[in-house]
Amino acid sequence: MTIFTDDVVAAVTGHMNGDHTDDNLLIARAFGYPGVTESRMVGVTGDGGVWVVTDAEGDHELTVAWPGGEISERPQIRRQVVELYKVACDKLGISARDEHAPEPTGGDDAATPHAAAHPHSGNPHGGNPHGGNPHGGNPHGGGRHAGATDAEGEQPFSSVIRESSWSDHSDSEGATFMEDIMRGIGTKQDYIDLVVQHYFMYEALEAAATQLVADPAFAGFHPAALVRMPALEADLEYLIGSDWREQIAPVPATAAYAARIREIAEEGWSAGIVAHHYTRYLGDLSGGQMIAKRVAKQHELDAAGIEFYDFSALGAIADFKSGYRAELDALGARLDDAERARMLDEVRTAYGFNTAVFVDLGKAKAAA
Repeated sequence: MTIFTDDVVAAVTGHMNGDHTDDNLLIARAFGYPGVTESRMVGVTGDGGVWVVTDAEGDHELTVAWPGGEISERPQIRRQVVELYKVACDKLGISARDEHAPEPTGGDDAATPHAAAHPHSGNPHGGNPHGGNPHGGNPHGGGRHAGATDAEGEQPFSSVIRESSWSDHSDSEGATFMEDIMRGIGTKQDYIDLVVQHYFMYEALEAAATQLVADPAFAGFHPAALVRMPALEADLEYLIGSDWREQIAPVPATAAYAARIREIAEEGWSAGIVAHHYTRYLGDLSGGQMIAKRVAKQHELDAAGIEFYDFSALGAIADFKSGYRAELDALGARLDDAERARMLDEVRTAYGFNTAVFVDLGKAKAAA
C-alpha cells in the first residue's frame, strides 16, 4: 500500500475539510452513517480515504476504498476523490454537481497555474518550502470550486489562489503533528505548543495588517473583529499561567515565518501581506473551527483556552468569507500578471512556512 507523505495528506484533507465539507457529509451518509452530523477527512492512503464521522452515537473512523482501485501518485488522489463523490451520489440517488466533470488528461496538478517551486530550488520566497495546508482546512471553505469561472469566462482571482494550494507537494519529514490533533489523539501539550506558535505568527501578521487598515483599497480585508492577539494572550494565560510570556518561544520555522512577514511589511508590499493574511485567517475560519471542536471535546475546554477560534464578532462566517473572496477578486483585477504571479508564489510560501512549523513542532515533541 502506498503511504503518501504528510504534507500531501495535509493538503488533500485540508482542501476537503475546507472546501468540501458537504461532500464529506455526503460520503459518510452513503457509506454507513446516515445520521452523520460531522465528517472530517483525516487520512489518505493508496487504498482509500479516511474520515472521522460523528453521529448521535459518537465518533467513528470510516475508511472508504478508491473506486478505481489502489493508487500511487499524487495527481491520482483528486481524481479518485471526485469519483468517490460520484459513487456516493449514486448510492444516495442524488445528482452530482456539474463542477465535477472529468479532469484534463494531465491531471489536477497540470491544470494548476504557477506550479509551486521546489523547496530546495534556491528561491527563498517564491516557492513552497514544505507544502501542505496549515489549518486542516482550505482558506476558502464553502467557496466556489477551483475550476469555476465568472460570467466573462475568466477565473476569479480567489479561485486561482485556492487552486494554487492543490500544487504538487514535496517530501516532508514532519510526521503527524497536526494529523494527531485533528484525529483527537494529540496531547494537551501539543495544542498548547500550537497556540504558542500562533502567538508569534499573529504578532507579526497583525502588526503588518495595520498597513492594510490604513489603505482604503485593502481595509476590507482586516475588520477589527478579525484581530486575534487579545484572544491568543487570553488563551495562553489560561493554558500556561500568568507568566506565560517567560515560558514560550518560537520554533525555528515560526521565527523564519514571522521574519518573512516583517520583511514584506518593511517593503510595504500590501499584496504580499494579503497572501499571508489569507492563508492564516481564512484557514482559521475554516479548518481551524474543526480544530477548536476537537480540542474542546478532548481536553474539556469551554471558551477559555480556545478563544482564538471564536470569530462570532464577525457575524456569519460564510458571509465574511464571501466578502473576503470578493476583496481578493477585486485585488486580482488591480494587479498585473507579474504581480498576480508574485502574490501566488507568496501564498505558496505561506503554506510552506506553516507546514514547516508543524515539522518543527513534531521534531521538538520527538526530542522532548
